[in-house]
Amino acid sequence: MADATVNLSLAQVHQLSADTLIHHGLAPEHAQSIARVIAAGQRDECNSHGLYRLISCVDAIRKGKVALDAVPEVEDVSPAIIRVDARFGFSQLAFERGVESLISKAQAIGIAALAINNCYHFSALWPEVERIADAGLAALAMTPSHSWVVPAGGTKPVYGTNPIAFAWPRPGKHPYVFDFATSATARGEIELHRRAGKKIPLGWALDASGQPTEDPQEALRGAMLAFGGHKGSALSAMIELMAGAMIGDMLSKQSQEFDEGAQVTPCHGELLLAFNPKMFGGAGASLGMERAEAMFDSITSQGARLPSQRRFEARRRSAEHGVSIPAALYKDVLALTGR
Repeated sequence: MADATVNLSLAQVHQLSADTLIHHGLAPEHAQSIARVIAAGQRDECNSHGLYRLISCVDAIRKGKVALDAVPEVEDVSPAIIRVDARFGFSQLAFERGVESLISKAQAIGIAALAINNCYHFSALWPEVERIADAGLAALAMTPSHSWVVPAGGTKPVYGTNPIAFAWPRPGKHPYVFDFATSATARGEIELHRRAGKKIPLGWALDASGQPTEDPQEALRGAMLAFGGHKGSALSAMIELMAGAMIGDMLSKQSQEFDEGAQVTPCHGELLLAFNPKMFGGAGASLGMERAEAMFDSITSQGARLPSQRRFEARRRSAEHGVSIPAALYKDVLALTGR
């Protein structure tokens, strides 16, 4: 049946992810880092960033694009800046090697930045900004990708899907978090529609001739649209500049060229910023946090949702009951290890 599912525990998702990657030659430390974010995506029902991502990870490995045993190189640039060269490995281990220094710098001087260079990046950004918020800091993360997205008013791709994420710490509660592509949807969502044989909404993409399309296959051959017209397009350009040009890394167009037609996970950079509300707020820091909570209450008290609320609800369910995976996807993942 097309809608058949398989139930897995979170530990099984993690182990399956790690085993699959190690089977294809990825160094265990890298495999464990990736397994953690894949399990987190599946746990929070972000299906486009869960087990499905193993397919693209293995594809990048098989095509020889990603360094399997890259050792991230950490550089303490200044009291406020840390840089990690991922050395053309996956981004997750590079983030883990740099995040503690980012946090300690922001706690000490109020604001800090982590630039990750030369990384293959496929994961959602919310696990990263959540990690920073858990330390009592506000956080921003952004990254380019491949040039799949046309600028507002244009017909030729320039930008990537260019996600941006933000987290605000809430002591004793889940942080306030948003994470979204500046394209109308994540590219993975179009691929999931293709796998499921479903149409995509109009407004997500253009076909190869520049016409709006509901066909996910045509969308993948054509180009994606920015959300909100010129507003999303401008945000996307900002991300290209901040997380590409400013940190001395590739923009989405160069990442696409670097790919050389392999069509694997994009290689580029990432920028993360951390802010210490206590230092910014000074004597008014506690009042500022109270006002933030009052704003959140004014949102939820009228029946509106906070961003990521669905994720946190899914997280609770998954911890209790495990996760349901489409049987077809589970079969595809098992096939990656020859099972």
